[in-house]
Amino acid sequence: MTRNTLSYFHRGGDEPLSGLTIPAHFAQVVARVAAADAVVCRPQARCLSYRELAQRIDELARGLVGIGFGKGDRIGVWSTNNVEWLLLQMATARIGAILVNINPAYRTQELAFALQRSEVQGLFTIPACRSSDYVAMLLELFPELAQHAASEIQSEQFPHLRRVVVYDPAQPERTSRPHTGFMTWPEVLAAGQGVSASHLDDLTEALDCDEPINIQYTSGTTGFPKAVVLTHHNILNNAWFTVRAMHFGGQDRLCVPVPFYHCFGMVLANLLCLSSGACIVIPSEHFDALAVLEAIDHERCTAVHGVPTMFIAMLEHPQFSEFDLSSLRTGIMAGAPCPPLLMQRVMEDMHCREILIGYGETEASPLTHLTTRDDTLKRRVQTVGRNLPHQEVKVVSVESGATLPLGATGEVCFRGYHIMRGYYGDAEATRRAIDESGWLHSGDLGAIDADGYLQITGRLKELIIRGGENIYPREIEDYIFTHPAVAGVAVFGVPDDYYGEQVMSWIQLHDGAQASEEDIRQFCEGKIAHFKIPKYIWFVDEFPMTVTGKLQKFRMREMAIEKLAATGQ
Repeated sequence: MTRNTLSYFHRGGDEPLSGLTIPAHFAQVVARVAAADAVVCRPQARCLSYRELAQRIDELARGLVGIGFGKGDRIGVWSTNNVEWLLLQMATARIGAILVNINPAYRTQELAFALQRSEVQGLFTIPACRSSDYVAMLLELFPELAQHAASEIQSEQFPHLRRVVVYDPAQPERTSRPHTGFMTWPEVLAAGQGVSASHLDDLTEALDCDEPINIQYTSGTTGFPKAVVLTHHNILNNAWFTVRAMHFGGQDRLCVPVPFYHCFGMVLANLLCLSSGACIVIPSEHFDALAVLEAIDHERCTAVHGVPTMFIAMLEHPQFSEFDLSSLRTGIMAGAPCPPLLMQRVMEDMHCREILIGYGETEASPLTHLTTRDDTLKRRVQTVGRNLPHQEVKVVSVESGATLPLGATGEVCFRGYHIMRGYYGDAEATRRAIDESGWLHSGDLGAIDADGYLQITGRLKELIIRGGENIYPREIEDYIFTHPAVAGVAVFGVPDDYYGEQVMSWIQLHDGAQASEEDIRQFCEGKIAHFKIPKYIWFVDEFPMTVTGKLQKFRMREMAIEKLAATGQ
């Protein structure tokens, strides 16, 4: 077998990788577009130019130094989307501290795990949001916050944590202290008054692009989340080559409904805009379809990101037709497979003709593959595009690890500048994820064609083996989604004494639509192989999901197994 018949691709680039740190690159952007809008936050009614944003970042960075933080220290942020989250992202990068992104949906046990795993030394949090009382949860874990002064807090459970800072997004510079152990946002800013601008510049100048800058927790759809360590070099270059692929620039305004704590929001939205001079538009603290539609219309956004479930929610909103979305041009849909009909509706009904399909994972900074605006509709819906410049990709046999021929299905692996430094505090998990040759094993199944386009067929753990037949859920989902009554579908395997596994499908119908199990089976008859037609078809009002909109199939499987056992099926 000759080399070029193997599914191995290395894409060079006309443009070299950047060797700059995030603050060095940002300074160049600010010098070029100082007066342009950098961020518009609709729930906070705030708009900052690049000049103003840079000033706020430096003010906070000096404050961080003033309360004792510096290069390599781990500072967590536990909050929904707001301007202060963005300031923390850039201010920690300015001094070389490591920002630890904490899911705002976490409860006490999950928060404790995140703080302990990453050995967080400082934590910034909002007081509360909807049903989440962050102050109360912190007091439950850390009662010392109500007993000691902010400069004296100590905890056996969290020995590294020395500062907890609270800020109110509604009025950050007037935030009051909920208990004695909390610092407030104004106090942090005040602590920076004794730190000179020249000292801050010296700290930035001493940074290296290969130093860690961020810890992100994987979505946790299986097992405990892992703490992914990423560098300036990882995420700045990933954002920049996404900019180039999207033909993005200062004329663009990106609506960001995805959460900042996730790579999609922090890297492919925030850093993408701030590395190109574009404007970040924050429609709401957390995803709200109506707020996104309003933001696109009123702010004349040219781009919108999201996972498929977010686009479905916008398209299905009863007020959808009331909004002018004609300003839209592009965006990225990622995080889950995109059914062909959904892609067509986004392109036509939302006017997002250049919408791209992205693929990747947190451990890869996160983007590895992206379609282009020149790709055919077929390639945009049947593949995730080609790997970004300066990245390598190959498909290997699940059994032997050998590189497979073009067109063969196996595990997708990546290598290049974008691969994480490792999992913080977990060398064994790092060794399992990245092999001795530096290849990150994704756990996804896929195949590469002769032009380098990657098709994802499913998760390695989602592969259904029924009576010796390998079944890939994505194929079945894409077909069932074409049924006019179906708004959403998830396919997975459940145990079966005879076949080993049987196919199950959970289906969500459009509002007012009707369909029966028999309707769905007849729709599949003669269109997909008989062994792929779901034995079990359940109609549901909603799917278990992560806050980033990813389907939690492991949870569906657990619920299905329990119910099937209870009913004797």
